[in-house]
Amino acid sequence: MADAPKPPAPAKQAAPRNAGARIDFGSIAGLVVALFGILGGLVLEGGKLKDVAQITAAMIVLGGTSGAVLVSMPTRVVAGALRRFIGVFREQDTSATALIEEVIGYATKARKNGLVSLEQEADRIADPFLRKALNLAVDGTDLQEIKNMLELEIELESERAEAEARVFEAAGGYAPTIGIIGAVLGLIQVMKNLANIDEVGHGIAVAFVATVYGVGSANLLFLPAANKIKARVQAAKQRKYLIVEAVGGIVEGLNPKMLRLKLESYVPPSPEKKKKPEKAPAAEPAKTQA
Repeated sequence: MADAPKPPAPAKQAAPRNAGARIDFGSIAGLVVALFGILGGLVLEGGKLKDVAQITAAMIVLGGTSGAVLVSMPTRVVAGALRRFIGVFREQDTSATALIEEVIGYATKARKNGLVSLEQEADRIADPFLRKALNLAVDGTDLQEIKNMLELEIELESERAEAEARVFEAAGGYAPTIGIIGAVLGLIQVMKNLANIDEVGHGIAVAFVATVYGVGSANLLFLPAANKIKARVQAAKQRKYLIVEAVGGIVEGLNPKMLRLKLESYVPPSPEKKKKPEKAPAAEPAKTQA
């Protein structure tokens, strides 16, 4: 009885897209510092944290803002924005230097052994955009067609990300107004207790907490999140254009050294310490003749 044929070995899967993600301590530290400054100032002024801990105010602001955003934005865009919001506190490894070293290795191998030699390596690349670009090159796609396809993908992805960032910009615009609505609703309840002065004072204080929540959420969370997303989009866009230039150089058979010099333009300049000007040597005194 003949042995059954062995099943083919499973192909190696690329690393997940967020494998190089790490916590963005800048976003977390900024939020903590802002809250510490505001709440710390409240305590120093003689207030208490429970003065601004109002569940009803938070419900009015967050619920009203969420509803306004859903009315003004497509549901698909809002869902994408919520997924992207997690990225505000997580940062992808976007080192241009490491990417340049990787593509220079591919360029060196392709120059020695031809583009076909990169076929197996291309399928194992973790970056999906680089993997797609290199596979197109290995398949013999025309260089201009490769650039057109990749640049179209870059622009469409950027537009989607910009639309998702505008969700948080819209939330930052609605939240303060919803906070004012919450304050007015609180004042309506205060007007019902005008006979009791103590209740009136307490009610006014509680009513304006909704305004604090609205203005605070807009300026500490929604608008900063939109700006962070836009910054990440620009960084990702620049990285992808680097890949387009790199794959173009590989297809053209550009010398790896020349390709490296070309791609190093994408590396941000590192700050250099200013060197102090060297003091000129003191002139020797003129010798007097006897």
